[in-house]
Amino acid sequence: MDELGRKSVEDFKMANKKPIVVVMDNIRSMHNVGSVFRTSDGFLIDGICLCGFTPQPPHRDIHKTALGSTETVDWVYYENTANAVNELKSKGFKVYAIEQTEGSVSLEQFKQKFPEASVHSIAFVFGNEVDGVDPEVIALCDGVIEIPQWGMKHSLNISVAAAIVLWEFVR
Repeated sequence: MDELGRKSVEDFKMANKKPIVVVMDNIRSMHNVGSVFRTSDGFLIDGICLCGFTPQPPHRDIHKTALGSTETVDWVYYENTANAVNELKSKGFKVYAIEQTEGSVSLEQFKQKFPEASVHSIAFVFGNEVDGVDPEVIALCDGVIEIPQWGMKHSLNISVAAAIVLWEFVR
């Protein structure tokens, strides 16, 4: 295990984070929440906004998939996602919803179309497992990114979508 070079909680807290914030818009599954915490820890993401009825730590079902990352990744709760998006934008973040909608930009084309997004702090809004990102929240965002899919199913679990998008931006 020593060869893995794992950071202590203190080392993680003091490390330079990627200027990325994850916003979870009314996520219902505690396992999805825990998985996103774990992915955010793995990629040194700056923080997470838990919004609406998204479950908050501490809870054993979140911990089951988070494996301690709720102790390393900073998070804050907002009663509604619009407040989180507006606050992030006031701090200079570019905010993008991850959703399939008219006018969305495919993930692989995003950086070419919006090169300034890779320079600034950026936030990604991930939506409810059934309803997606609230349309009112999409209207507040700087744009919408879609993960391309070619199979019969055209949806991904939120924890999988978060891992794909976060990897794309930290690599």
